[in-house]
Amino acid sequence: MKATFDGATVRTGKDGKILYDQSGYGRPDGDGLRLSPQEALYLLHRQKIEVPGCTFDTLFSAFAKQPGFTRSFLVYRDLRERGYVVQTGPHDFRVFRRGEKPGKGESLYLVRVLSERDPIRFGTLIEEVMASRNMRKQYVLAVVDDEDELTYYEIKLQKLADAGTALPVLGRHDAVLVGKSAMVRTPPGSDLERAGYGKRLDPERLILAPVELLFLMTKGTIRLTRGTETVNPSGFLATAGDTDQELAIKIAVYTELRSHDYSPRTGYKFGHHFRVYCGTSVHSDLLVHAVEKEAALPMSIISRSVRLAHSVKKKMFFGAVHSSGIQFVEFARIKL
Repeated sequence: MKATFDGATVRTGKDGKILYDQSGYGRPDGDGLRLSPQEALYLLHRQKIEVPGCTFDTLFSAFAKQPGFTRSFLVYRDLRERGYVVQTGPHDFRVFRRGEKPGKGESLYLVRVLSERDPIRFGTLIEEVMASRNMRKQYVLAVVDDEDELTYYEIKLQKLADAGTALPVLGRHDAVLVGKSAMVRTPPGSDLERAGYGKRLDPERLILAPVELLFLMTKGTIRLTRGTETVNPSGFLATAGDTDQELAIKIAVYTELRSHDYSPRTGYKFGHHFRVYCGTSVHSDLLVHAVEKEAALPMSIISRSVRLAHSVKKKMFFGAVHSSGIQFVEFARIKL
């Protein structure tokens, strides 16, 4: 089947309509089809079309002048080889359910193509996932690494459900400031410990981490003193924030997790802000990292986070902090 290339677009004659009708290639354009660069190159490689004056190499070279074309072609080819019908837009690709195609089915995935070094801008990501959800599609990131290997991630915006078991009601406690933490005199098995707060120093004393302390002070559960002086939450935040620039966003995410009766503890050993217990299990269920909504993280960092979370059988959440609340974004590797 012959097609023409005018330096920008590949078009087929009227005999090309069979490609659309049978396999969902291209878009009808007059008597023939207009093929996207990825479609044209794939069909030429599979010897489904001929483009006089062009070989696979020369056509690839012409299209590769477009930013990111090589990555997008590799993703397109992979999806086609997996048996999916793929069309461009509204992100990079929309992917139909296996066995379905335009006019005879609905697309299942909206796919965004990235390289391993591209940043994830959480504000933009959240907007795209919300748009996909409104269209009842799954949002997928297709990440191409430096060796042209592909990894797919499903991205979900999660609304936290309440934990299955309620935490104990807390009484009021006095605490003494020690460095950036606080010491509470309370016996083993106290309400604070049963609710997942603090680390036992000895049988009489419990040490509260800064984020725990600030949360409990704000709730009115802890009265903090330094010598004869009472320390208020804003004063402690200013003091502790000198050595922890992320404390404000961490406390915002911590507060949201606690509002659902989850028990967040430090996630330092996993390289994240919190490991989170969502019920009575002795093992944590989530790894959660707090970020500003307009923050950007390299995809390589997120990839390491997701792989680690999977290896320890936890879900990976990022808590994006913005003026109207916390949006939890889950990243999970998937096989299409």
